[in-house]
Order: sequence, then C-alpha cells, then structure tokens
Amino acid sequence: MSSPDPQVRAARNLSTSTSRGPVVAVTGAASGIGALLTARLAASDEVKQVIALDERRGEVSEATWHILDVRDPAIAEKLRGVDVVVHLALDLDLETDAAARTAYNVRGTQTVLTAAAAAGVHRVVLCTSAMVYGALPDNDIPLSEDAELRATAEATGVGDLLEIERLGRRAPRAHPGLNVTVVRPAVLVGGTDTALTRYFESPRLLVVAGSRPTWQFCHVDDLCSALEYAALGKVDGEFAVGCDGWLEQEEVEELSGIRRMELPSAVALGAAARLHRIGLTPSPAGDLAYTMHPWVVSVGRLHDAGWRPQWTNEEVLAELLEEVAGRHTVAGRRLGRKDATAAGAAGATVALLGAAAVVRRARKRRGL
Repeated sequence: MSSPDPQVRAARNLSTSTSRGPVVAVTGAASGIGALLTARLAASDEVKQVIALDERRGEVSEATWHILDVRDPAIAEKLRGVDVVVHLALDLDLETDAAARTAYNVRGTQTVLTAAAAAGVHRVVLCTSAMVYGALPDNDIPLSEDAELRATAEATGVGDLLEIERLGRRAPRAHPGLNVTVVRPAVLVGGTDTALTRYFESPRLLVVAGSRPTWQFCHVDDLCSALEYAALGKVDGEFAVGCDGWLEQEEVEELSGIRRMELPSAVALGAAARLHRIGLTPSPAGDLAYTMHPWVVSVGRLHDAGWRPQWTNEEVLAELLEEVAGRHTVAGRRLGRKDATAAGAAGATVALLGAAAVVRRARKRRGL
C-alpha cells in the first residue's frame, strides 16, 4: 500500500497537533502560583495552548499574553476559544487594605465567571484554601472534603475565599453548561507569605494553652500539579490538596528546633485583637485559630484520580524553615534587624505581652 501524499500527511499531522488537549487560560499568570502553573501547562503535551492574563507580562514566552485587569469585562473577548480558565488572580497580601483586597478578589472572581460563561468556556477552576473548613476544636482529623464549611470571616482573607466559593456554587445555576471546580490547598509553602508561614518566623512558637494544633502543608509544586489535573478534567467538583497525613505540634517543635511559649487563651486572643485594632500587626485575632485547632483534610478525591503528592509534611516544613531563616516576626508583624535583636532574647510571648501593655497604658492616658 502506497504512503499518503506528503501534503495529505502534513494536513493530518496538523489536524492531530491542533486538536490535542484543551486551550487553558490562567489569570494572575505573571507571578506566584500563576506563573508556575503557566510554565507547567505550556510544557505539557496534554495542553493545546495557554492563554496568560495579568496586568503585566510574565516570563513564559510559550504562552499567549493579554495584559488587563481581571475586573475588566473586556476579558470576555480574550476568553473566546478557551476551554478552561484557572483563576489565580487573587490578592491575599497581609499588608493590603482589607476593603481593597475584598473588592479586588470578589469583583475579579465575579467578572471572570461571568466572562467565561459569555465566552463559552466549559470549566472554571477556582483556588481557595482548606481554611474555609474552619479551625475548630471539634473538627474531625482529618476532615472529609464534603465537610461543612464552618469558617468565619475573622481570619485574613477567609471571608473573601468563602464569598469566592459562594460565587462558584452559584455560577453553574446562573450559567448552565459552565462547570466550576474548587481546589482547596492546606498551608501553602514555597515563596508564599501568609500569617501561617510567618508563625515559623517567631523566636518561639506561640501555643495557646489547652489547644491542639495540627499541621498539614502543601508545597506549591503539588498545588500546581493538582491544578493541572483540574484543568485537564481528571478531577472535578470540590477537593483538597496537600501532603498525606499531618504533624502534631510536638512533632513540629522537634523537627524545627523552635521551642514553644504558652499563653492562656484569653491573653493571647485579647492581645492579638488589640494589636491588630490599633494597626501594630497585620494579622487579626482570627488567624490564631488556625494555629490552635485542627483543620487537616483528606485528599481522597485526588488520590482516587491517580494523583500523589511529591512532598511530605516533614519535607515541606524543612523547606519553609529554610525560606524564613533570618526573618523575624512577632505577633504576625515582621521586624527589622534592630527590632528583632531586641525581641529575640525576650521571645514572642514577652514581646506580645509587652506590646499589649503599651496599648493598655495608651488607653489609660486617653481615659478609655
């Protein structure tokens, strides 16, 4: 049998190459998780094309870039022909004004969901956090991925994440044909700066008396591979991602070599609330709950899909400790070298109580 004409063969090859895999758009593609995922998808044989969306151009030259704010309704035109959108344009910076952060996160998600539906996108992948389950003393260990979301808006950014999840649940009802997948990572490590990673920058690990902290980490590499699974439709619905198992507080202290300082609950929560209220620390008192109570989750749905984490909790903790070496934080507030020298000898607890005492004296002077 004679071989096909070269032009026919070329046409077949072109048809095969252009039909393979979905076209995936990534918002927030220029930095952080978005940049890592964009590079990963661009290198994947299972992805036909990557559309990168951000307010500046990133470094992945293989992607097609569109420079715009995700809150701009014009994003719908950039999503024409896209099969899947992975929405990672979120602001969870501790130093960002809370109202501005919420306005960006919620409006951006709402715009992306509406634009995706208008453009005929089949799936939107949202990335929130396992923090939406809430950190509570009666939580199962581990929590089921179907567990009720019992978090409140008292911790940094969690109110935004809960609203993003609400928008994600509502979108398929408002836009039939649009599927929404929600990915909830555990404590994220790898170039991240959160209240939970700053916990390990303190000279002592603050432990609230009577609490039972448990720690489950998620390396950004594992999050990216889970997001790729979601983008390719290998797993859908709502699912968690993180290392298998968890570490008890005593194990964390042994592995890190950082000793604890224990405070009564009323003292720790009261001081944290006062310090945040007067602007001395970026973290509200609600962040402390996630260092007090368990909120580790099962990653069964990813396991069922064939996914496995490449990192263990012990390995991620070691990476985190290496990242934060030389940084000094007390009560969520990062200190300069001079401040850290003064605070280091006293420890996190003394610094926290000392700051609270300053607040009390200031209130007395004002007659409050």
